Amino acid sequence: MQRIVALLPEGEPYFGKDALTDKPARFFVTEIIREKILTNYDKEVPYSTEVIVEKFDEKEGAIHIMAVIYVERDSQKGILIGRGGSRLKKVGTEARKDIESFFGKRVYLEMFVKVEPNWRNRENKLREFGYIE
Repeated sequence: MQRIVALLPEGEPYFGKDALTDKPARFFVTEIIREKILTNYDKEVPYSTEVIVEKFDEKEGAIHIMAVIYVERDSQKGILIGRGGSRLKKVGTEARKDIESFFGKRVYLEMFVKVEPNWRNRENKLREFGYIE
C-alpha cells in the first residue's frame, strides 16, 4: 500500500473538504420516497415505480418539494394511493420526517401518482428518467 501511495501523482481534489457527495439534493429526496414505498408495499408495486422531483424550492427555513410517483398500471396507482389516500399519506409522512431530518429544515412535501404505461420497457421513458443516456 505504501508503494502504491508513493507512486500516485498529486493533483487537485475533485471535491471540497465539506462535500459529502456529488449527488444533488433531489436525488436524496427521490431515494427517501422510494425507500418508504419499498417498506410500505408488497410485491410488484414498488418495482414498477419511479420517483421524479418536479419542484425543489428551498427557502431560509423550509423546503417545498413536489414529487411525482410514476407507476405502470391504474391498479398500481390505486394500491399506492390506498382508500381515501391513506397509504400515500403514510408514505408522505414518513418521507417528510426523514427529509426534514436529512436537511435540517421544515419540509412541505406534495406527492402525486401518475400512470405511465409500460415505462420500464420504453427507451424514451428510461432516457427521460435517467436510466440510459
